[in-house]
Amino acid sequence: MTQAHNIHIAEQLAREISREATARGVSWSVMTTTLLTEALKMWRVPGIVMMDGPTGRRAVVAGSGLDVWEIIATWQACGKDEHQLAQNYPWLTQPQLRAALAYYELYPDEIDTRLEREHQWTPERVRRELPFAMPHSSDV
Repeated sequence: MTQAHNIHIAEQLAREISREATARGVSWSVMTTTLLTEALKMWRVPGIVMMDGPTGRRAVVAGSGLDVWEIIATWQACGKDEHQLAQNYPWLTQPQLRAALAYYELYPDEIDTRLEREHQWTPERVRRELPFAMPHSSDV
């Protein structure tokens, strides 16, 4: 469900939103909603940024290059042990790890959906759909 709201924004900002919407092939309304949604997420969880990637926009731990879902997958594999999580990512700071966990706490459906997609990539599926991604016997 959506609600119509009138907002007053600077002309320059409206032009920038229009430019971005055109570049992405979406309406001004969709672009504005996306930007506001992402801004709210980053506001609520400092240390998280939204990035473009091959599978679309996703939450990334700032300064790490790691998607939140990757850190959460490791955390779950460690039995949700934060000490073990830190040992798996010794180059990340505690605030970076806490940001990933906080994002997951606020947006579990988003991350769980991505984790489910990743779990569907079995070795058999990779061989079938991405044979070029498998090492050749001469490479091993």
